[in-house]
Amino acid sequence: MASDQKLHKFDEVSKHNKTKDCWLIINGKVYDVTPFMDDHPGGDEVLLSATGKDATNDFEDVGHSDSAREMMDKYYIGEMDMATVPLKRTYIPPQQAQYNPDKTPEFVIKILQFLVPLLILGLAFAVRHYTKEK
Repeated sequence: MASDQKLHKFDEVSKHNKTKDCWLIINGKVYDVTPFMDDHPGGDEVLLSATGKDATNDFEDVGHSDSAREMMDKYYIGEMDMATVPLKRTYIPPQQAQYNPDKTPEFVIKILQFLVPLLILGLAFAVRHYTKEK
């Protein structure tokens, strides 16, 4: 475990709820799991859904292995001030950009969806016109 045993307040921890900055509260301890987001077997969505609340039940319900529990030590960043954790909190989904794997602007995709069929139709008419017997 890290030698820095900082005491974190809930308001501070709940702000870390994005893919590039993700902290979890498990068993009264705070973990910065940001470096583990890409490697988590359940995907980053599972970790993101556990932010902004005490994720102990979520963690225990899955039944993590002993090696997974040992791995938590390297992500430990301090203790949680449990007096600041609300008893009940409504889930607020983290803000995520719309998934666009090739990063192409949306209007380019829409234009191509319109132009490509027109080009195919025009090509079909051109082929028919020039190959038609006279």
